[in-house]
Amino acid sequence: MASAILRDELLCSICLSTFKDPVTLRCGHNFCRVCIDRVLDTQDESGVYSCPECREEFQVRPALTRNINLNNVAERFLVTQQEQEITGICCTYCVDSPVPAVKSCLLCEASLCNKHLRVHSKSPEHVLSDPSTSLEKRKCSVHKKILEYYCTEDAACICVSCSLAGEHRGHQVETLDEASEKKKEKLRNILQKPTTKRKETEERVRSLEERRRKAQEKAAGEAERVTALCTDIRRRVDDLEKKVLSEISRQEKEESLSLSALIHQLEIKKDELSRKMRHIEELCNMTDPLTVLQEPDTGDLCDPEEEGGDEDTGGHDKQPHDGDVLDVAVISHTLHTLCDVISGIRSGIYVEGPADILLDVTTANNNVLISDDLKTATWTQEEQKRPETAERFQYYQVMSRRGFTSGRHYWDVESSRSGGWKVAMCYPSVEIRLKNPFCLPLLRDVYEET
Repeated sequence: MASAILRDELLCSICLSTFKDPVTLRCGHNFCRVCIDRVLDTQDESGVYSCPECREEFQVRPALTRNINLNNVAERFLVTQQEQEITGICCTYCVDSPVPAVKSCLLCEASLCNKHLRVHSKSPEHVLSDPSTSLEKRKCSVHKKILEYYCTEDAACICVSCSLAGEHRGHQVETLDEASEKKKEKLRNILQKPTTKRKETEERVRSLEERRRKAQEKAAGEAERVTALCTDIRRRVDDLEKKVLSEISRQEKEESLSLSALIHQLEIKKDELSRKMRHIEELCNMTDPLTVLQEPDTGDLCDPEEEGGDEDTGGHDKQPHDGDVLDVAVISHTLHTLCDVISGIRSGIYVEGPADILLDVTTANNNVLISDDLKTATWTQEEQKRPETAERFQYYQVMSRRGFTSGRHYWDVESSRSGGWKVAMCYPSVEIRLKNPFCLPLLRDVYEET
């Protein structure tokens, strides 16, 4: 009854639900903040504000004061309501308002709250259990008595009448607690196997995570090495380019200055020859024979030393040779240096240290056991029950996960047992589905005797 009264007092008169963020008007009535704001918004147009509960009017829009105590009570009440909804089991004797049950009596077939549990009978026949709505399942369907025993022969829960005069008479029976403990012990033993498997799986996950970490570190190191190598390559090539271009520019300037001086001298000589030619042409055009004859001979017009200079190998008329004007020795040396750089780059890229060859489980024959680190292959009589795929060998073989397209490679193989084993290289197009396919060329064929 008290719970019902409390619930009524915690209802908003506007939305008729439990208060949410309650506020108080000057008249003392409480409402949800959202609800009263909506009412006051509708009253803004008329300019007359009033309390929805007592109709008291206000000259201006009333201020809203948050009621902290009422808010705390409403929140606790809502939590209690939610707990009741979760369990769904209320006290059978609290008829005025629902109260959560804490125990159920199998004999009375009733659920009890704390209040009624204190006054409930404490006699042994009144068996208490956790709150339950299916109390009928805890009683014998034939004799309507509480199930107290467990028949080990029929694996069934029975009552006293079943064990004494019913169909389970003479059977081996145990109390429910004894049978439950035995079943729990059996379940604990069963639990050991998956627990061990889980630990093994966790260890394998840690191993794989460690391998992944190492692979990431190796990849980062390789990326750093390649970046540094490429940076050095660019620097050295840039230096060589600058050196070659500077040498070409220097030689071009020297040759240009030399040719410019020679051209200037030849231009002077050309002008002198043009002047002499014009003078001779003027003499040829004269009509007065006396004037023509009084001029010196044409041979005197030419400078004998100059004529002799034409035959001298050191004269100005010497023509430059028609060969290459650039000294290719420096360029050739630079190109050889570039070849050395490239050779060093190839060595830095392709010369690697020893690496693990990991095995591809998807190609392994079902009688070949592959270790967790994918490095060891062992023949086993117990078939691994892997799915049949087009990549799986039919014979006792397994392919590596890594392939090679060029270069020289070698394998170090460790054998721990006597018997025959082979290491071979094959093309990707090998007929895997055939029985014992040939993998050529064969790199090693060893049979250990001991």
